[in-house]
Amino acid sequence: MADVSVADLVRWLRRFDELVAEHRAELTELDSAIGDADHGTNLTRGTAAVAAALAADPAETIDALMRAAGMTLVSTVGGASGPLYGTLLLRIGAAAGTVTTLDAAGMGVALQAGRDGVVARGGAAPGDKTMVDALDPAVAAWISAAREGRAPSACAAAASSAAAAGRDATVPLVARKGRASYLGERSAGHADPGAASTALLFEALRSALAEAPEP
Repeated sequence: MADVSVADLVRWLRRFDELVAEHRAELTELDSAIGDADHGTNLTRGTAAVAAALAADPAETIDALMRAAGMTLVSTVGGASGPLYGTLLLRIGAAAGTVTTLDAAGMGVALQAGRDGVVARGGAAPGDKTMVDALDPAVAAWISAAREGRAPSACAAAASSAAAAGRDATVPLVARKGRASYLGERSAGHADPGAASTALLFEALRSALAEAPEP
């Protein structure tokens, strides 16, 4: 059972950049319905900056990698997304520590720390129609799969499916946090853009671990 390595996480962040670029217009369209119409643009800029930073200065440990990526997102992504995604990665790195690999359980602990950081930073809870609606079930699915003794690639697949379901579940919700909350009942009928990009984040993790070379 292969552990999650620094190389796997670098591949994750690069794949996230690719998916965000591919879905930029979709994310912007979602945000134009209930937000400021800039989520796709802002996040694309941030993930591209992360990919460039990783290419210029590769990290040797998980905490260093996530710290560099998180701080890059904070400094380059506008609006709420930069601090929230930055906090997610920073907390993952801090929980992982100065290691080069994590087993499935350890990755679950790190993801939970990231989830808790996002909740603390943004003040949102499941059901508020935010990225937490995709993030919370994704992390729970990873942890559940890890407790069953499943490999990280299987944990990532479970997390990706849960994140996508969480994204879709935001469609009928009335937003209680963020810019969309100003619309009241009119925010219903649209997927939350933050939940949509979070689903891409976990799809990127699934893809990255599925592509990992055999040990």
